[in-house]
Amino acid sequence: MSRTIQVTFDAHDPRALSTFWRDVLGYVHPAPPGVELAAGADPLTAWDDFLERSGVPEDRRNSASAIEDPDGDGPRVFFQQVPEDKVAKNRVHLDVRAAPGLTGEERMAVLEAECERLVALGAHRVRRFDPAPPMGNGHIVMSDPEGNEFCLD
Repeated sequence: MSRTIQVTFDAHDPRALSTFWRDVLGYVHPAPPGVELAAGADPLTAWDDFLERSGVPEDRRNSASAIEDPDGDGPRVFFQQVPEDKVAKNRVHLDVRAAPGLTGEERMAVLEAECERLVALGAHRVRRFDPAPPMGNGHIVMSDPEGNEFCLD
């Protein structure tokens, strides 16, 4: 029997980091429990209203955030606030599949264009690995705004 998974990030600013990853992955912020969002309504504004109505103290309202695949295929991604800083390289990281099926210069051009888009969102470019057939198709190592490494693949 297979299982579904949720990917969890520790974060200083869960809302900001979830917004970054929402834009990277094309995910959405879900509505609060029991809330029907009108077309075009901002889910984050709905969460602000929900948390206030629920009596959550203002200093706890950014303790968690989540994003979901609007098609329901990918895993839910959860962001939880932690006080400590990231101190070492991730042992697990995400590969963002920006150029599946492409090879050579065409692949690297697509990865470079995606890298530029993600840098504009707040990511940092770390290192480019050029294609090295037959084992390596080429990828770009990046980090998110809080320093979590990921690859454009």
